[in-house]
Amino acid sequence: MKKRLAALALFAACSATAQAQTLSVAATPVPHAEILEVVKPLLAKQGVELKVRVFTDYVQPNLQVQQKNLDANFFQHQPYLDEFNASRKTALVSVTGVHIEPFGAYSSKYKKLAELPEGASVAIPNDATNGGRALLLLAKAGVITLKDGAGITATPKDIAANPRHIRVRELEAATLPRVLKQVDLALINTNYALEAGLNPTRDALAIEGSDSPYVNILVSRADNQDSEAMQKLAQALHSPEVKAFIADKYQGAVLPAF
Repeated sequence: MKKRLAALALFAACSATAQAQTLSVAATPVPHAEILEVVKPLLAKQGVELKVRVFTDYVQPNLQVQQKNLDANFFQHQPYLDEFNASRKTALVSVTGVHIEPFGAYSSKYKKLAELPEGASVAIPNDATNGGRALLLLAKAGVITLKDGAGITATPKDIAANPRHIRVRELEAATLPRVLKQVDLALINTNYALEAGLNPTRDALAIEGSDSPYVNILVSRADNQDSEAMQKLAQALHSPEVKAFIADKYQGAVLPAF
């Protein structure tokens, strides 16, 4: 009986260990899920099974982690997370920064921003941080001028000067590549641009530099932020293998932040 109880205790301990060394992570397809696929074998060697759940939106990945259906996610930058936590009353935290996706302006009709006509239709993301990011890029490129103090949460109401009288349309970020032919200019997050076959370094009429503050981060809850498996994932995302993959695969469209 004692031997049986000992065996059952050992089995239970092994099962608990195996469960603790499994991580489920939400990610958007490109480049996040692709990067996580590189990480999978690195973690497997350390006894961690990485399960990647692919999402195409920016809301469910956070909700699923908050609700403890998933352990972490990898798709967003800190300003977006801050705004999400504030508006949704969530308490998600950043584990580590991984890469930068320079935000770009694209057109299927024009080769230069200077060619934009009077009254051009310009589509930007409708979430607070990425919409502000788009307006900041347009201001940096000289298309518009923003009011003093307008920052990363700028809205079209913060446009102080609009010499070409562009018409700003706010749309869900994921839809922007699909409406590119219907507008004169679209400001598109790099993950969606890459999915649509756009090359930011070649196709963007304006693009953020490598000094962009919008580092994409691994996000979890406070209760599992410092777990052994999560820290192993964070370290693997900073590995030479991941750095080489980003450089080779994306050719400057995605930049390591480590």
